[in-house]
Amino acid sequence: MLLMINTKSLLLLAIVAIIAISCARALSKGASNSKALAAFASVGVDEFQTFIANPAVQLLDVRSRDEFDEGHIAGATLIDVNDSTFVEQAMAILDKQRPVAVYCRSGRRSARAANLLSAQGCQVTNLAGGVMAWQDAGKALVK
Repeated sequence: MLLMINTKSLLLLAIVAIIAISCARALSKGASNSKALAAFASVGVDEFQTFIANPAVQLLDVRSRDEFDEGHIAGATLIDVNDSTFVEQAMAILDKQRPVAVYCRSGRRSARAANLLSAQGCQVTNLAGGVMAWQDAGKALVK
């Protein structure tokens, strides 16, 4: 009976060890992949306004052309994140050595854009709440 319990314990221990090693390998592979670590900052309106005041910052509006034409933050460049060539367009004009600020209407699409750009090696800051938060804070848009 004692031998049977020890055999079961050893078998259980071996299974747990195999699972632990597999998980550690998967995490290790993910950590070495920059796309897995794509990260960006989401900031409020006042911090975003201060951030984009820096002339080194590249400001990107990721909404549609119609939304952009209705009003956008001064100095913004438009690239629609829903365009299938978004990453290619962005990487053709952005300097990866300079910070990038992104925004959309509510912050959802710009968060997606921020993830895509971060995965390409860009340092990205997202406007939390998007243009809606910007306008609610009394900030101006240009046409």
